Amino acid sequence: MGRRHEVAEAKRILSVSRLLTLTGVGGVGKTRLAVRVAEQLLRAFADGVWLVSLAPLQDQALVPYAVADVLGIRDETDRDPLAVLVEHLREQQLLLVLDNCEHLLDACVRLVGTVLTQAVEVRVVATSRHRLCLLGEYLLEVQPLPVPKREELARGVAAAKRFPALELFANRAAAVVPGFAITAENLEAVARLCSRLDGLPLAIELAAVQMRILQVDQLVERLDDRYRLLAGGNRAALPRHQTLRSTVDWSYDLCTPREQLVWALLSVFAGSADLSAAEAVCAGEDVERVDVLDVVSELVDKSILVAVADGSSIRYRLLSSLRDYGLEKLNELGKAPTVRGRLRDYYLRLAEEYERQWFGPRQLEIIAHLRAEQDNLRAAFDFCLTTPGEARLGLKLVGTLWFYWSCCVLRFEVRHWLRNLALCEGVKPRGAPAKAQWASGVVSLIHSRSAAVLQADDRSGRPVPEQADPPVISLADIVSDRSDLMSFAVLGRVELACSLVFRSSPERAVQLCAEALAVCEAYGEQWARSYLLRTLAMAYWAMGEFDSATTHARDCLRLEYVVHSPQGLSRTLDVLAAIAIGQGAAERAAVLLGASDKIWHRISRGQSTAQQQTGRIRVSERRARKTLGDRGFERAFQRGLTLSTDEAVAYSLQERSEAPSRGAPQETTARAASSGLTPRERQVAELVAQGLTDKQIASALVIAQRTAEGHVQRILVKLGLTNRTQVAVWLTSTDPPGERPQPR
Repeated sequence: MGRRHEVAEAKRILSVSRLLTLTGVGGVGKTRLAVRVAEQLLRAFADGVWLVSLAPLQDQALVPYAVADVLGIRDETDRDPLAVLVEHLREQQLLLVLDNCEHLLDACVRLVGTVLTQAVEVRVVATSRHRLCLLGEYLLEVQPLPVPKREELARGVAAAKRFPALELFANRAAAVVPGFAITAENLEAVARLCSRLDGLPLAIELAAVQMRILQVDQLVERLDDRYRLLAGGNRAALPRHQTLRSTVDWSYDLCTPREQLVWALLSVFAGSADLSAAEAVCAGEDVERVDVLDVVSELVDKSILVAVADGSSIRYRLLSSLRDYGLEKLNELGKAPTVRGRLRDYYLRLAEEYERQWFGPRQLEIIAHLRAEQDNLRAAFDFCLTTPGEARLGLKLVGTLWFYWSCCVLRFEVRHWLRNLALCEGVKPRGAPAKAQWASGVVSLIHSRSAAVLQADDRSGRPVPEQADPPVISLADIVSDRSDLMSFAVLGRVELACSLVFRSSPERAVQLCAEALAVCEAYGEQWARSYLLRTLAMAYWAMGEFDSATTHARDCLRLEYVVHSPQGLSRTLDVLAAIAIGQGAAERAAVLLGASDKIWHRISRGQSTAQQQTGRIRVSERRARKTLGDRGFERAFQRGLTLSTDEAVAYSLQERSEAPSRGAPQETTARAASSGLTPRERQVAELVAQGLTDKQIASALVIAQRTAEGHVQRILVKLGLTNRTQVAVWLTSTDPPGERPQPR
């Protein structure tokens, strides 16, 4: 009964076919069914199940970008994004769920067709109102929720209320009328209501909300009246898509004029929005900023808006069908261009504020927020691209977000917007966009220099003549003039320092980095500091000062930014592998190389393959193979491949060379590192040892869940541990009775 047979049928189809398209009218539950199928197939795919929501996109060209982003693919080359995506998927055994394909059908057909042809272990589930028309496609039409017939109602309440349509109504009604339940008295009315709504889940949910002001009989009566008007008295003439439309119309009519307006205004958000964004876009001539929260809360109560907790904040979103409806109303009001412009202006102001704050302690918070706003940023760019005269501000937004593109390695997307906005009305990409281009270029240059150093046969490159030093402006002078330029100044120093190491002048590289590192530390900055610490580690390695090199590389790993940056983590492991070879620890080097390759293989198979094909092998690998032999090297390398990210970090911070055994506490390392915990981290460690989850820790200490997660991650890294159970062992072995920290 209900969705169970559809889930079973979908699983059966996927066992014999690689493409399943779930079709059906809007509001019938295609997305919910796709999610349920995905949840039940999690263990069937070695490389996971990945859900890509395409509803927020308007530009067909962004489809491969969106898929790559969900899969965590970070490519630093200039190749076609679809080619990069296919190369990544070619060796994967996974299920890709593409939700809401109908408005991007051409791009979805191209992507799915290419993936299925070239990545033979990938299966695809698509949800769409239209079929993809690809060879081998199986269709499964998602049916409305079953509603009991009259003879089935006669079997009693217990039997009838198990029907999914009635169960859904009862759950949603109880949310607005506590204590509501289906009884013998209201059973027939509830069944009749669900039947009138054709068993469409979205329509049922919207109707259930009206239980706060109407009884079930009244709901049925009013629906009957509405449908008689729409269908001229012939209920059978009303198609299901009109049923949903009628229900949404009804919900709109029951809103106050102010609620109707805010519903329409919020429809310009392609994704979810926090309160600040909602206030900026909705506040205008008809809605005061101070009233926006009240109206948003009312729309949440009426199930028009969905409230979603995101760390310490709440974000709000419209379901796809309700967003489309809101856009219709906004266009009818003639306000769409103005409101879309307000959305763009808000995100431009936000980007400018974040650019000013970037060189400081908020970097992780800034990146997390911009990640959450990615769909809305795309909507802002789309407005600039499709509205005459707006391309220049679009280019300004691209340039202002240079730190976001560079930090998150979103070269695909920045190129897309730069190219298309520049072509629009003949605008040339200069000024602000040059910052994005410069940052992308210098970061790539730093990476290429670092790779070249680690791939060199020796460290006896051509020395730099003494007179070759370019003039370097003091960072203190830059701070007093333009603090927002500090990141550029530091990155420039890193690039020059990398070049000096490459050209056998590591001593001068150390001198060059010293002032920059001190400034980064003073500002609490992590992104540029990670480049500095890796460069310093390479410089000391090149000088043969392996202890200093190890210290700087491990300091880099202790940065929270690096722990959450696959590229930064992998590159730091490469540096530590080179240092291990210098210390005569070939086996340790091989393990670190394996851990690094696992990360690279997951996020950028193309770059790893290109290095192998061109023979650009790291010096640490060559020397480790020479010491261990091919068999010994491969054995240690495979051990590295088995390490999780947390285990790789813990292993890198250990003094000894053994790879950690899963579940075995590293007591010696833990005790040695225990003094490195801050008082707050000691509190968190105590709660971890008590078995509390990150959410429970956040509640106990009155902090954001994201902050609690960060504390736990840093504790594991600092103590050289690999899982939460080991924290309890560490506490037992280091804390005298009665002296453990307690949460305040």
